[in-house]
Amino acid sequence: MPIAKNSLTLGKQSTDLQSLFAFLKMEKYDCVIVGSGPNGLSAGIFLARKGLKVLILEASATPGGGMRTAEVTLPGFRHDICSAVHPMGFLSPWFQALQLDQFGLEWIFPEYSVAHPLDNQPAVLLSHSIADTASALGADAKAYHNILQPLVQHIDWLLADSLKPLGIPEHPLFLAGFGMKAILPANLFARLFFKEERARALFAGCAAHSILPFDKFFTSAMGLVFLATGHVVNWPVAKGGSQSIADALVKCFLSSGGKIECNALIRNRGQIPPSKAILFDTDPVQMADIMGDTFPSSYSKRLRNYTFGPGVFKIDYALSGPIPWKDPACAKASTVHVGGTIEEISWAEKAAWEGRYADKPFVLVAQQSHFDNTRSPAGQHTCWAYCHVPNGSTADLTETIEAQIERFAPGFKDLVMARSSMNTRAFFNYNQNYNGGAVTGGATDITQLFTRPVARFDPYSTPDPTVFICSASTPPGGGVHGMNGYHAARSVLKKVF
Repeated sequence: MPIAKNSLTLGKQSTDLQSLFAFLKMEKYDCVIVGSGPNGLSAGIFLARKGLKVLILEASATPGGGMRTAEVTLPGFRHDICSAVHPMGFLSPWFQALQLDQFGLEWIFPEYSVAHPLDNQPAVLLSHSIADTASALGADAKAYHNILQPLVQHIDWLLADSLKPLGIPEHPLFLAGFGMKAILPANLFARLFFKEERARALFAGCAAHSILPFDKFFTSAMGLVFLATGHVVNWPVAKGGSQSIADALVKCFLSSGGKIECNALIRNRGQIPPSKAILFDTDPVQMADIMGDTFPSSYSKRLRNYTFGPGVFKIDYALSGPIPWKDPACAKASTVHVGGTIEEISWAEKAAWEGRYADKPFVLVAQQSHFDNTRSPAGQHTCWAYCHVPNGSTADLTETIEAQIERFAPGFKDLVMARSSMNTRAFFNYNQNYNGGAVTGGATDITQLFTRPVARFDPYSTPDPTVFICSASTPPGGGVHGMNGYHAARSVLKKVF
């Protein structure tokens, strides 16, 4: 595909920033976007396709935000730095409309979306078939089927209304029925609808992606949506790594006429080239810092008071062989929820929220090399694992995470050839959107679920009519799906052009 010469500039040294900004100010843009994560790129594509002149400024050496893959352990072992498994990336209405396969993106689908190991019994498996999943849930089989069937049958309706800002729903009756369950705290939902340990554990593992205590309202929403997506598509990984998603979005943006400048760290508004609109694919605090006294002090204060929630501690492993799960079926899932019962997971998530550490944390494990042979040398494997920790934690949770994995995969540590860990400070240094190590754009508790980053009729707008925010700190929240950027770009088009 044709790409304009010099439309993507990489490798500039920080000492050249003054010259770079001076050069950029020689041109006038319709839109400048600060940050090139999935939302910045999505906003850029939408606006560029409307015929606008769009520039993206990226602080790092390469575009992508959390969509990056690198050899951080040993040569030949390609590890996803942040995002790893992408059901919402595949199902995203915006990504589907972009037809990213035409820009080189290839999805790989495992046999199962989730395996949830339990002590002294077979793992619970989230398979494409509702009936197959329910059949392993004992007395809860009928309840599980009755809850998930309508969500899966109308997944387009569910995503249309849940992946946008608060407003008039497109399918109000359906959304009301979903909302009556989704609003419940996850602990209460599990007690009301499931009788046995297995169904409760499967639900808990999906609900824990909310990174909230299970006694908070709307924690059931995440569990239900994630379960439903697993019955629509087996949670895929991107061939070659999550970097492949970024690469496809970049190609799509450049082919639409956009321009990207990397190694362009913006510290104040004066560095941003003249434009009719500015979009921030950053967290609220960075936007407040860059805008300075341009924003009213009351608005800046609200941005700085934004709640980010727990951070993560992550380990990438280079392994000499596949993880030796007690239940071999676990090797067939792209994601393994290592956490045990709902009681254990609930306690661990509450501990992280309250600034404490769990002896048995909920550990998310991704094993992309089981399905993608580009990730590691033949016969060897990668492992991606993290747990939730208090915001800003510098604790080393290596032994704790490995003990949890060993619990369900004895002999795991014997396979470790190399490991690379990141605490919350390392995540922040990698990407300053990850304030305190919070990788999903901020807490989605009831105070911020519908009003992120602050309560406004248009959550993407700011008091400055030319400035917008399009990051994961806006609706519909974190994840690699680009819908935040899509909706923010629509707001820009409506209000500025």
